[in-house]
Amino acid sequence: MATSLNNLAHLYESQGRYTEAEPLYLEALDLRKRLLGDNHPSVATSLNNLAELYNSQGRYTEAEPLYLEAINIFRERLGENHPHTQTVYRNYLEMLSQLPEAELRQRFPDEVVEMLKPKPPHP
Repeated sequence: MATSLNNLAHLYESQGRYTEAEPLYLEALDLRKRLLGDNHPSVATSLNNLAELYNSQGRYTEAEPLYLEAINIFRERLGENHPHTQTVYRNYLEMLSQLPEAELRQRFPDEVVEMLKPKPPHP
């Protein structure tokens, strides 16, 4: 059931129907937490999906804690180098790269901010 809810939410999201997608992602997340526990990788997947929805709408303050929770679950359950963990890291970093540089400089060391800046295209 949670997978079906998630798939329908993803379809709505891909069509730009965000207000219809959000409650389905939330329901899938709640169902997975109740059935599998808070630290199951499927819960992390749902957290990432909801974070991606918020990110696509510019709702960064709502997306960030979801990304971080998903990263923590995947790191704990699957390891730092697992593809699922790395995917959420990439999604989170992509979101951070969209934030204003001044905000990034308040929150992160200069080296991190430089890494998040867009790079010129490779020749």
